[in-house]
Amino acid sequence: MDIGTVAGLGVAAVAILLGIILGGGNPIALFDAPSVAVVFGGTTGAVIASFPLARVTKVHSIVLKSVFTKSVDPLETIHDLVRYAEVARREGILALENLVPEMKDEFIVRGIKMAVDGTDPELINQIMETELEALIDRHAQGKQILDTTGRYAPAFGMIGTLMGLIFMLSNMDDPSKIGPGMAVALITTLYGAMIANVVTGPLADKLQSRDAEEVLVKTIVIAGVMAIQSGDNPRVVESKLLTYLPPGRRAEIEAKKEAA
Repeated sequence: MDIGTVAGLGVAAVAILLGIILGGGNPIALFDAPSVAVVFGGTTGAVIASFPLARVTKVHSIVLKSVFTKSVDPLETIHDLVRYAEVARREGILALENLVPEMKDEFIVRGIKMAVDGTDPELINQIMETELEALIDRHAQGKQILDTTGRYAPAFGMIGTLMGLIFMLSNMDDPSKIGPGMAVALITTLYGAMIANVVTGPLADKLQSRDAEEVLVKTIVIAGVMAIQSGDNPRVVESKLLTYLPPGRRAEIEAKKEAA
């Protein structure tokens, strides 16, 4: 579980709740069934109309991915690839087949298997790059659903507000109902803003961050597999792969090596 995502959403929710209580409001007063129907029902309908139903029904897996997916340290992947390069250099590339059961990343497994089978290097690179592009496309589609939800929710909140104002203005004979009517009309705008800025917006940004992390790791894997397949020295392999890390991270690694 990603503690940062859960903690961030929790802090946002608690801050809003505290704001209501400290402002002298009652959280229960913010619940309005018609507003819920307009914002949540309208947003759901718009999203279903915007995307294939099969993709919409899997939106829960997209949310779970942003919360429960564990980050992969690129340095750990680099260490594994350098170790595989050492084995290939010392015992031959066919020896890597014995290490396949202990490989955690299926992407590495596919690349190593193709290298062991003697697949043409250009074909290996093409296949792995195509898989990476497909991964990026899937992630973009998932983020698009959340972005679209965040765009429609405030719009339906405004629709609900306009509906409430119309009903309120059509009943101006009783001034005592103007204040409560205005409050109910604004609740729909609140719902839309909360959905967009407390839920879908942060989750979409987290998915984008996850995508960048995963793409970096898989790019490192492709470069590592190609270096192993070409028989590069393990030190050369390590030097190649470390270039994908930020300069500050590389400096830390070099400092640790010198200290050791």
